[in-house]
Amino acid sequence: MDPPYAPLSESCAKALGDKMYDKRKVASQEIEKMVIEFNDKNNATQIRKLIEVLSNDYATSRDANRRKGALIGLAATGLGLGKDSDKYVNELVTPIMSCLSDPDLRVRYFACESLYNVVKVARAAIIPYFPELFAALSRLVTDSDQMVKDGSELLDRLLKDIVTESYETFNLEAFIPLLRERIYVNNAFARQYVISWISILNAVPDINMVKYLTDILDGLFVMLEDNTPEIQRMCENTISQFLKSIRNDSSSVRMEDIINTLITHAESQNELIKSIAITWIREFVQIFGPNVLPYASGIFTAILPCLEYNVESKRNIKECAVSVNNSMMQLVSSKELKTQNVAKIDLRSIMEVLSQYLTHNSTHTKIAVLKWIHHLFINFPNEMSLHANNLNHNLLATLSDNSDEVVLQSLCVLAEIINSQDTKDLDDFNKPHYRKFLLSLLNLFSEEKVILETRASLIIRQLCVLLNAEYIYRTFAEIIAEEMPNLKFASTVVRLLNNILLTSTELFELRTSLRDISNEKSADLFQCLYKSWAHCPVSTLSLCLIAQCYQHVSELVILFADVEITLELLVELDKLVQLIESPIFAALRLTLVSKSNNCADAQYLSHALFGILMLLPQTLAFDTLRNRLQCVPNYWGQQPLDERKSVEFSSGIDFAALRAHFVERQKTHRAQRIILRKRSVITPDSN
Repeated sequence: MDPPYAPLSESCAKALGDKMYDKRKVASQEIEKMVIEFNDKNNATQIRKLIEVLSNDYATSRDANRRKGALIGLAATGLGLGKDSDKYVNELVTPIMSCLSDPDLRVRYFACESLYNVVKVARAAIIPYFPELFAALSRLVTDSDQMVKDGSELLDRLLKDIVTESYETFNLEAFIPLLRERIYVNNAFARQYVISWISILNAVPDINMVKYLTDILDGLFVMLEDNTPEIQRMCENTISQFLKSIRNDSSSVRMEDIINTLITHAESQNELIKSIAITWIREFVQIFGPNVLPYASGIFTAILPCLEYNVESKRNIKECAVSVNNSMMQLVSSKELKTQNVAKIDLRSIMEVLSQYLTHNSTHTKIAVLKWIHHLFINFPNEMSLHANNLNHNLLATLSDNSDEVVLQSLCVLAEIINSQDTKDLDDFNKPHYRKFLLSLLNLFSEEKVILETRASLIIRQLCVLLNAEYIYRTFAEIIAEEMPNLKFASTVVRLLNNILLTSTELFELRTSLRDISNEKSADLFQCLYKSWAHCPVSTLSLCLIAQCYQHVSELVILFADVEITLELLVELDKLVQLIESPIFAALRLTLVSKSNNCADAQYLSHALFGILMLLPQTLAFDTLRNRLQCVPNYWGQQPLDERKSVEFSSGIDFAALRAHFVERQKTHRAQRIILRKRSVITPDSN
């Protein structure tokens, strides 16, 4: 009858479960010799019986020493079998792996050692069991005992060697889900373990890990947040290697899935993650070109906030963001692919993002947003027309920005919108969107006094450059004359417009046009402006002086006897005298010594200027104008005036009607001032 543990001898069976390692070691040596003999005789039955005894009677025993014996015995069996161990891999590996999670740390350590010995001889035959081995090792690398960790690391290195040399039989498809499952672990050792496997497999030339990048890239970015420098370094290097592979061959990249991952991590607060993600986005834009356009809104969300970075540590992020921004602009404006590009772009989502960042704190971000909106209107005017109305309010709000550059860029966009809406086939002055926009602008000036005082001049001058200055002034005049019940605000706006008209280089052509009121178009413009300029007496004088209506000016000055002479009016007269001395009014000064038109214009102008002189108190302005008039030769009056020879008469304008309008407008102002004074007495300011 066979011994209870046959084919083990009684002494070997007893020694194998002994608490002393040396005795177990001796027993394992006996087992190894026994297995060699069985294998030489092709006695598979005895070998399997031996493995069964070790698995059933020892490996599952409650006695930890017997379990240790099973492990050293199984290792000896594998070593005894040598290259033939592949026939018994399942029987050998299964009981050892069950001990890898043993509660006894020494058993776990010996399980690692035993498995190492079996794997060392089985080599490629172990590949089918790799998923179970990988899962077990991912636990062991986090073990509380350092010896177990060390043992698992040795086994892990051996497995990596085997997998890389037997990659043809390695089931990568089955391995990727295991990686994806464990890539989000928080333990530093487990993370290091996972990254090392990704890196090793990616280094094998015949394994295309890029194909599976979608499954693991997000986890790699998450692991970049680890506080362990070594893990950060490994992770960063691995991600860098993937990008290098994509640059060399992008055919297996699922760009659509990866770019969304990049966009998500580009919004991270972690500078390293943000920098790497935006670097990848830059590469993807260059590699995949127009194919990234469907993801433009997400890309904008990622890069636009980065344009504000000024600190040295974030310089690389900003440079990448600027590069991406420029590349995207080039893609959109590509003439060769324009039709295809507009089909790929989701303008609605893009405009939602751009509108959101119009209120960003960063000047650079707002400027980039405005340039994008302008760029889209230029390249896709028809498609962008649907978004014009929604934009106007936000764009008007940017006019209060502290940065002049933001204001100017916003005006460029507004001008482009207006030009795209008011098509050229409309009549010259039938521009409804001009009127609607300028009315909104005046309402903004009315509500925001700071903008009126600090930015209005800049805004109007820039609009005159971007749009048609005559349209701008004509439309403003019509709105003031027809839709502005607040007379004080109307006079303030007129004063502003008049000052720009008289002093701005941008309005040179408009001033030139007004000087030629014998031209029907210029005469019509003059009358249009006059009806609103009448809100401000001194501005009316200035307009008439520009238009060379000197006879009318001399008549208006007389009417100033009925106008309330306030400090504000005297200040305006003072400024007018200064302007008369400026280059803008050089032609006016020359008229004083001109004999053309039978001296009619010279005499009317002289009368007008003497009238202004009489309105002034004896200040510096009074002295300046008096000195000027003393230089005028006294050659008029020697022959009767013929008003038909004046520039004013040749215009065909009904100045009597304009004079009546001026008088009526001043009466209205006086009446409103009286009402306001009464109200201030009845309900005095609580302050």
